[in-house]
Amino acid sequence: MLTEADSLTLARCDDLPALLSTARQLREQAHPTILSYSPKVFIPLTQLCRDVCHYCTFAKTPKNLERPFLLPEQVLEIARSAVAAGCHEALFTLGDKPELRYQAARKALKSLGHDSTLSYLQAMADLVWRETGLLPHVNPGVMDRDEIAKLRPVAVSMGLMLESSSLRLMEKGGPHYGSPDKHPDVRLATIAAAGIEKVPLTSGILIGIGETRAERVESLLALRDLHTTYGHIQEIIVQNFRRKAGTIMANAPEPDIAELQWTIAIARILFGPDMNIQAPPNLSSEHLGEIIDAGINDWGGISQLTPDHVNPEAPWPEVERLAGICAEYGKTLVPRLPLYPEYVDKRDEWVDPQLHTALVRRADASGFARDCEWSPGIGAAVPAAASVAVTDYSHLPTRISAVSTLLQKAQAGKALNESDVSTLFAARGSDYQHVVRAANELRQELCGDTVSYAVNRNINYTNICSYHCKFCAFSKGSSSKSLRGPGYNMPVEEVVERGLEAWQCGATEVCLQGGIHPSYTGQTYLDITSAIKEAIPGIHIHAFSALEISQGAKTLDITVEAFLKDLKAAGLGSLPGTAAEILDDEVRRVLCADKLNTQEWLQVIAMAHRVGLPTTSTIMFGHMDRPEHWSRHLLHLRELQLETGGITEFVPLPFVHMQAPIYRRGQARKGPTFREVVLMHAVARLVFHRHIPNIQASWAKLGEGGLRVLLDAGVNDLGGTLMNESISRAAGATHGQEMTAERLQAVIADAGRNARQRTTLYQDVDNFAGRHRANPGKS
Repeated sequence: MLTEADSLTLARCDDLPALLSTARQLREQAHPTILSYSPKVFIPLTQLCRDVCHYCTFAKTPKNLERPFLLPEQVLEIARSAVAAGCHEALFTLGDKPELRYQAARKALKSLGHDSTLSYLQAMADLVWRETGLLPHVNPGVMDRDEIAKLRPVAVSMGLMLESSSLRLMEKGGPHYGSPDKHPDVRLATIAAAGIEKVPLTSGILIGIGETRAERVESLLALRDLHTTYGHIQEIIVQNFRRKAGTIMANAPEPDIAELQWTIAIARILFGPDMNIQAPPNLSSEHLGEIIDAGINDWGGISQLTPDHVNPEAPWPEVERLAGICAEYGKTLVPRLPLYPEYVDKRDEWVDPQLHTALVRRADASGFARDCEWSPGIGAAVPAAASVAVTDYSHLPTRISAVSTLLQKAQAGKALNESDVSTLFAARGSDYQHVVRAANELRQELCGDTVSYAVNRNINYTNICSYHCKFCAFSKGSSSKSLRGPGYNMPVEEVVERGLEAWQCGATEVCLQGGIHPSYTGQTYLDITSAIKEAIPGIHIHAFSALEISQGAKTLDITVEAFLKDLKAAGLGSLPGTAAEILDDEVRRVLCADKLNTQEWLQVIAMAHRVGLPTTSTIMFGHMDRPEHWSRHLLHLRELQLETGGITEFVPLPFVHMQAPIYRRGQARKGPTFREVVLMHAVARLVFHRHIPNIQASWAKLGEGGLRVLLDAGVNDLGGTLMNESISRAAGATHGQEMTAERLQAVIADAGRNARQRTTLYQDVDNFAGRHRANPGKS
């Protein structure tokens, strides 16, 4: 950070190209590819104001308004329209405490049951998020700590422009003369109070109202000092003055684009790489590229429903046009929430607990806004934006980026580190499509055009479980009485009967998993395995997670190694790599605190490999996890595979949220976005390379539409037909209990690939114990 003296020296710098270059270099350190914006709606709660700024047309007198305040039903009508239009932010705009000036305001507030504008604002913000789920951002003007504290439970963020720290602008003839709330000390005190109360705040400066460049720098330094103390200023707006007819400053000159660029660059240089620097796009719509070049990383709120009530003469740019201009400058336009990702991630510190559910349900894994309504298991069509043109790359730019460099490294089979993998997971726009292309090319190189599948049956022998995983809607116990369906414990005879039915329908595998029943011991698992193998000697038994193995060994007071050997002798052929969830203990401590920790899970799976039992591997993602957790998970699996070579495939399992306890309690997202699903499969292909050659997609989570897209994103296997899939269904998934071989073959054919029925261990079915291929119509 520059010192105050050095910063003030910059006020005399006229070398605009040098300033712009420096600002861009700083921005690229923290915001290399993304330009964000907030899809919002304006809710002008009142246009009455006790101040008389000489450039403002927002504030009006009572006689020029139909009513002093919007009514609750009007507020809700605006908010509901915003939800339908895909907005995330409800921006409450209003004048400063008009009841201190106007009798009409006091009378109107009394009729609404309130004694102050802030009290009514609190009620309306509360109404909006409870009724619509929109996230309120409020701009109520100057406040003290108590007033801020009362609004904090109903607003995820607040805003107060400093505008200028110059006292000179308060003098007679100045733009802030007669506006007591524009006094710099008053505004800085409010900004400081927001920091003390842990409120994420938007602030910034207004340029071109008579201030000098030195005064702009002084204003930015005053904001920087407060942010250094409290860490609460989430963005700095550099807003250019626009003259308006009917105001005292109607004939004042407006700052030109060079002056705006100069100020944006200075703001970036003073605040450094991490700060979010914003300039409103509607105020300089013909110079958007120059603004990008000056060092911004955000456009602020954009409303496709309501005008900019503060600058009604300046219409919002079309989002599509803005995205196109961003792309020309090598950036991807990404929607965000009124809270920036770094504050979403630290919401326990910065957001009132009652707003957490509304916030989390609108966020993606990186803390930006979800880009569509799609979620795993809901049966909706996959979003076109995430799936379009994954096989046509002619339109993609060829610029060298961090992602393109990493893709060259990955395709060459070189190991990626955690930072590398996290960068790939962050890919959006053209970078996203480059990742998908690279994964698809590597799939072609390693697996060709053959897509495999297995004919199998899932047998979940009990849903009664003594563990308390917060994501699980399948298990039943005292803590899950509200979830649908009773508990059951399937007799061994029924397990065997279901296995026989599957065998007669052409299945080559039974997959056995269940809850950790409090009465089960290791002998239970041995008995189930022996009974199936005795009745159906030719079938492959793919059974028991690492948790079941660990628990079974403990109940028999033997080692995991000894128990695995006993199971193998009884007929066990391989293990599913489930119960992995996220192999990062930061997540596991919350998600599944009483399960195996990361190292314990890895040790059980490694031991299975050492005794000659192959396993699959999985990840269950899209709940409370973040991309860095995914990166660590993949690297744990890669390291394990390099050590043992026992993993047959990797199966991403998107979190199905609808009935999951952690979602119902408001602690989890709505599963991964479709973009995140595609990236999980594609990035896994690149990370594992030839070490884990089979990447599988789950039809139970994603449906046929999802499978079709993922076949062009690195996937070469579609899993099993399952016959009685129940775990995803219990969580609310709607893709059914069985996917016939015929339907899987149709999906594969639609992708222009060749279908191959396989065994659990990827052998040809014709060579498996003399078995014939399954009849597609029956399996």
